[in-house]
Amino acid sequence: MTTNSRSSIERAKPDDTARPEPLAPDTSPSQLRAAGALLLAGPAIFLVAEFIAAAAWTDPPYSYTFHFISDLGVRGPSTLFGQYMHSPLAWVMNTGFFLFGITIFAGTATLRGLPGRRRWAVLVPATLLAVGGVLLALFPGSGEALKDGTGEFHSLGAFAGFVGGNVLAIVLGSMRRRVGFSPILGKSLIAVGVIGLLAMLLYLVAIFSAGDTVVGIIGLVERGAVHPFLIGLICAGASILHRSPRKRARS
Repeated sequence: MTTNSRSSIERAKPDDTARPEPLAPDTSPSQLRAAGALLLAGPAIFLVAEFIAAAAWTDPPYSYTFHFISDLGVRGPSTLFGQYMHSPLAWVMNTGFFLFGITIFAGTATLRGLPGRRRWAVLVPATLLAVGGVLLALFPGSGEALKDGTGEFHSLGAFAGFVGGNVLAIVLGSMRRRVGFSPILGKSLIAVGVIGLLAMLLYLVAIFSAGDTVVGIIGLVERGAVHPFLIGLICAGASILHRSPRKRARS
């Protein structure tokens, strides 16, 4: 009797290696592939645009450790927080800002198999991320923007992007069985989201306490709030894209 009770309890325990729950029937294989491709493409657009714009900034060389990410979207020349901004390919970075959030939002919206509150839990942070990207693109964070008031829109866009992207990673990771992620990927998404939010808090503290000149590693701190969730979403998109839908048995 004791042995049978133990067996029943063990069967009742949640198993992390259990097969993921399938998405609702209204999510077709083509929708899954589209969602995966878009979730992969959005962060890739950001990272490629960042790399191209940074590579073109050579006098003096752009620093991933020191410079803000948004400096790459300022044609300049301009100065803010002690940083000289003069990005020859500012339009590339601003295009990346504009497209990446919208693309990620489209990817999450395509996951139509998420029911009820779960769907809204994904769409709300994805919307924040999309709005943040658009604001960053339309209102570059230059010294002049700080003076004419448009810098507030840029700051709002950055904050929306930080929160939206990291919360989205956490939500997707927590729904890993429903979306079809492995236990490792699900936990990793939650981890990168938490790391990103902590880095965001450190970034905000550094900004508000810096005065006219920010610390020399502010670019690295900011990237700690952005790059982890971008990489996490790339992995999530790749996982969905390569997920093989079950074949229906022939009658």
